[in-house]
Amino acid sequence: MISLTRHILDQQQLKADGAADLSAIMNGIVSAGKKIVRDLSAAGLTDRLGTTDERNVHGEQVQRMDARANALFVEAFQDSTIVQIVVSEEMDEPFVVAHAEGACPEPVEGSGKFAVFFDPLDGSSNIDVNGSLGSIFSIHRLDPAGNFLKTGCEQVAAGYLLYGTATILVYTCGEGVHQFTLEPESGEFFLSASNIQIPASGKIYSVNEGNRYKWSKNMVKVVDHFQAHDEATGRPYSSRYTGCLVADVHRILLKGGLYLYPGDVQKPEGKLRLMYEAAPLSFVAEQAGGIGSTGVERISTIHPKTPHQCVPLIIGSREDVEAAEQLLIRE
Repeated sequence: MISLTRHILDQQQLKADGAADLSAIMNGIVSAGKKIVRDLSAAGLTDRLGTTDERNVHGEQVQRMDARANALFVEAFQDSTIVQIVVSEEMDEPFVVAHAEGACPEPVEGSGKFAVFFDPLDGSSNIDVNGSLGSIFSIHRLDPAGNFLKTGCEQVAAGYLLYGTATILVYTCGEGVHQFTLEPESGEFFLSASNIQIPASGKIYSVNEGNRYKWSKNMVKVVDHFQAHDEATGRPYSSRYTGCLVADVHRILLKGGLYLYPGDVQKPEGKLRLMYEAAPLSFVAEQAGGIGSTGVERISTIHPKTPHQCVPLIIGSREDVEAAEQLLIRE
């Protein structure tokens, strides 16, 4: 069996540098992930269910396990010498790693280090009901000026952890998409699927239809399209929605179809975060032959303005996302 560390080194061997750095960052991510798995398994016995009195930068109530997961990811990099910036959904401001060479609150010219972005615990509404949860990550190399707000196509690596019947890690470093499964006895992640390809079209759509009353007319047409009966194109599609972005996107990665979280009349910019939700998941989808889109432009080409910028998201099989895009741009 091929371990995650071995696989990363093999993936990076043809590149000029960065294999050891990427391996170290990924080890920090999986270390935090394994601690989250442990804490989730006993959350009901350790007073870690329920909410805190805090709200995150997006105004959402912070769950106790949200705060715990965030602390674990920060802890994984607080003594790092290669990660300088940690950005998380649960922190208003980026965390600057004091031990990183040349680290300081302002960008350092020539620092040559990395920034890591996280959604520490995706699907928080599922915590108290033992539903699917996940963590999303994105890794960027700081440029000579210390800039960490870059387009999705500049990601060094990205992926997610899914905490379900098994704990899996899916990641890409721009050389295909690979899945690893946590082997409980050894505590190691081993390769369980390599070079995953998303089907060109699928049979599933995932969207929170409770928001339908807030959608644009064209967005309603998109969902109506996938619900309509048409034997030639395999419609209607089945509706699947868990309330966990990672779980829904993972299903579509393997089975095909599309996930939609559009903007609406109240929040036209959408709700999902570009840097640590939409961009990393789109990087995975596109490396697997799919598409990540706002409906009018590709997620990977958006130049971020802030660490917590929000965007609409349509992600999944190429033919399905393109069909949605065509419906959205029609008058």
